[in-house]
Amino acid sequence: MNTKTIRHPKYFLAFRPNLWSVGAVLIALVVLSPIIAVVWIALSPADNIWPHLLATTLPRYLKTTLISMFAVGILSACIGTGTAWLVARYRFPFSGWLEWLLLLPLSIPAYVGAYALVDFLEFAGPVQTAMREVFGWASSRDYWFPEIRSLNAAIIVLSAALYPYVYLLARAAFREQSGCGHEVAQSLGAGPFKRFWKVGLPLARPAIAAGAAIVMMETVNDFGTMDYFAVQTLTTGIFTVWLESSNAGGAAQIAMVILILVIFLVALEKISRNRVRHYNLSNRARPVERTLLRGGHAWAATIVCSVPFIVGFVMPVAVISSHAWGNLDDFAAKGLVRALGNTLVVGGIAALVTVTAGLFMVYGVRLSGRRIPQLLLPITTIGYAAPGAVLGVGILIPLAATDNAVADAIWSATGYDIGLVMTGSAFALVLAYSVRFFAIAQGAADAALGRVSPSLPLAARSLGRTLGGTLKDVYLPLIKGSVGSALLLVFVDCVKELPATLLLRPFNYETLATRVHQQASLENLGDAAPSAVLIILVGLAAVGLLARANR
Repeated sequence: MNTKTIRHPKYFLAFRPNLWSVGAVLIALVVLSPIIAVVWIALSPADNIWPHLLATTLPRYLKTTLISMFAVGILSACIGTGTAWLVARYRFPFSGWLEWLLLLPLSIPAYVGAYALVDFLEFAGPVQTAMREVFGWASSRDYWFPEIRSLNAAIIVLSAALYPYVYLLARAAFREQSGCGHEVAQSLGAGPFKRFWKVGLPLARPAIAAGAAIVMMETVNDFGTMDYFAVQTLTTGIFTVWLESSNAGGAAQIAMVILILVIFLVALEKISRNRVRHYNLSNRARPVERTLLRGGHAWAATIVCSVPFIVGFVMPVAVISSHAWGNLDDFAAKGLVRALGNTLVVGGIAALVTVTAGLFMVYGVRLSGRRIPQLLLPITTIGYAAPGAVLGVGILIPLAATDNAVADAIWSATGYDIGLVMTGSAFALVLAYSVRFFAIAQGAADAALGRVSPSLPLAARSLGRTLGGTLKDVYLPLIKGSVGSALLLVFVDCVKELPATLLLRPFNYETLATRVHQQASLENLGDAAPSAVLIILVGLAAVGLLARANR
C-alpha cells in the first residue's frame, strides 16, 4: 500500500491563491516594471555608447545634477526650517496668514516660476528697464546685471518652488515638540538661537531630512526649469541622447545613473530617520507657547517669512496673470480648450486608476498577511522617487515593442491593421502617471485603513459580508475623505508633470503642461500664460486641501 502524508486542510488553505494577494502582487509588478525595464535596457543596449558618454557628456551632466541637487536641498532646508521655526514658535504681524501663505508656492510648477523670473528680470523686463530709465543707462554694457539663464538662477527658482516640502514637515515637527525641553534650556540661560540650535533643530532633524530628500528628488526630476535655463543635467541628457541622437540604450544608461542617485537619496533619508529617533515619555506633553515678538524683531520675522512667499508665489502669479490679462481671447482658443480637455481626461483617469490600485493593493496586503506582498508594498514607492524622464524610457521602449508585435500579429492573422493601440493613445501617459504617483495613493490608503478599528470589519465578516463587501460597506464610508484627498493630489501632480508627458504623449497631443512648455520655449509667454494660469488654479485647490488637512 502506497502511503502518503495527509496534511490538514488548513495547510493547503494557507497556500491557496487569494484574489486580493495575487492582485496586490500583480499591481506591484506593474508599478516596478518600468524601473526593471530601464535597468535591463541599460545593461543590454543595442548600441552601447557608455564609453562615449563617460568620455564626453556624462561627467558634465552628473556634476551639474549633483550641484543643483545639493544646492537646492540645502537652500530649501534653510528656508523651510527657518520659516517653520518662526511661525511655530513666535507671534508677529501677519504670522497667522503667513503660516498658510508659505504653502502656496507648491501650487506653481517650477518651470512656470522659471518663465516668470526670466520675463521679470531679463533685459527687456520691468526691472532692467526701470534701472536704465532711472540711471540713464543706454545699453547692457553700461551696467552689470546677474545672468538670468544660469545654474544659479535655476537653483533659486527650484528652491522657491520646493521649500514648502521642508516647511510642511518641519512645522509639524516643531509643533509636536514638548515645551519642557525648551523651558529647561531657557532656565539654563540658553537664548532663542541656542534653544533652536540645541533643542528644536535636533528633534526636528528627521522631518527636515525627509523634506530635503523629497526636494532633491524633485530637483533631479526637473526638466522644464533646467531646459529653459539651458542647464545640462542628467534629465535633460536623456532627452538629448534619445530624441536628438536617437539612441534609446544611451538614454536608458543615463536613466540608470539617475536611479542610482535616487536610491542613494531614499537610503540616506531612511538611515537618517532610523538613527535619530526621539520619543515623548509622557502622554501629557505640553506644547511650547508661542512667544510674542515686538518692535524690530517682529517686523524682521514678518519680512523673513514674506520673502519666500513673494518670490515663490506672488512674483510668478503677477507676471503670468499680467500676460494672461493681455491675452484673454486665448482662453477660448481651440488649442487651449483641447489641451484642457486632454489634461482633465488623462489626469482624471490616471488619478482614479492610481487610487483604486493603491487601495486594492494595501487592502490585499493587509488581508493576505503573506511575506511577498508585504515586501513588495514599500518597494512600490520607488516610482515616486523615479523622475518622469526615467519612467518614460522604461515605459515607452518595451510598450512600443509590445504594441508593434501585437499589431503585426493581428495583421498577419486577419489582414487588418489596428495601429498602435497603447503608444498611439493616452494609455502610456496614464500608466506613467499611475507609476509615478502610486506612492501618494498607497500612502493615503495605508494610513486611512490603519485608522479603522479592526472590530468593525470583523463584525461585518461575522455577519456574512465578503471581503469585497467589507471594503465597500465598512472601509470606504470611513475613509472616503482620505480617498478624495488622494484623488485630488494625484490629479494635480498629473496636471503638472512635464518630462513623462513630453516623452509619452501621442503625436499632436497637447496637455496644459506641454502647451506651456512649448509656447514658453518659443519665447511666447503671452500664449503660454492662459495655460499656466489654469495649472496654477488647479494647484491652488490641492494646496487648500493640504492646508485643511494639516491644521
